[in-house]
Amino acid sequence: MSDKKNTESLSCTNCSIYNCRTKSTQFPAFCLTTKDNDGHPIAEDIEEIKQLLQGDNQDAMIARASAQVEGLFYGKLTRVGEIIEFATRIGAKKIGIATCAGLIEEAKIFADILAAQGFEYYSAICKVGAVDKTEIGILEEEKIRPGNHESMCNPILQARVLNYHKTDLNVVIGLCVGHDSLFIKYSKAPVTTLVTKDRVTGHNPVAALYTAHSYYKKLLQKKE
Repeated sequence: MSDKKNTESLSCTNCSIYNCRTKSTQFPAFCLTTKDNDGHPIAEDIEEIKQLLQGDNQDAMIARASAQVEGLFYGKLTRVGEIIEFATRIGAKKIGIATCAGLIEEAKIFADILAAQGFEYYSAICKVGAVDKTEIGILEEEKIRPGNHESMCNPILQARVLNYHKTDLNVVIGLCVGHDSLFIKYSKAPVTTLVTKDRVTGHNPVAALYTAHSYYKKLLQKKE
């Protein structure tokens, strides 16, 4: 931790105590659990959220279901299994699948699993709408294959389609970085992620973090 950083600029990645997990020791002076934010008492936020999540609203249902899946199935279920269990616990009947075109085969397998587990599903691929990238201001030289029709990813339309079909929970399968942000923003149903796209690491983005001091050390090189 740099001595040059003042308490106000320190946050969770500067911590090595993690007392928020167990409350078995002392909170550091900069802890977000105890530090107010720009005149907003953190204790009031904590109490307000606690009261919210004790109710019977959707947020409370999601929070409790998430904690139950974590506690009861920690290290026992795959992410696919956790999504099935979570969906069951929040009473979801119809699952939306927002998939990347490059992972459509994986999405088909997931759809089969959902059907086998008694869920309805509806899927929307990222290229839905077939709008060429140039129509939103992308230059030909910025395409993967310049000179050809290249449909843009359309996460807003994906979200709208799933909204029209009144899905109860939407699952992201490999949407591009940024496209996932737009999908989550426009989805009316809660969203969870099954696959995070990373073509270089076989969709295992944490590999770049594990190897940041070796193979991917260039990521830690400071920009000039």
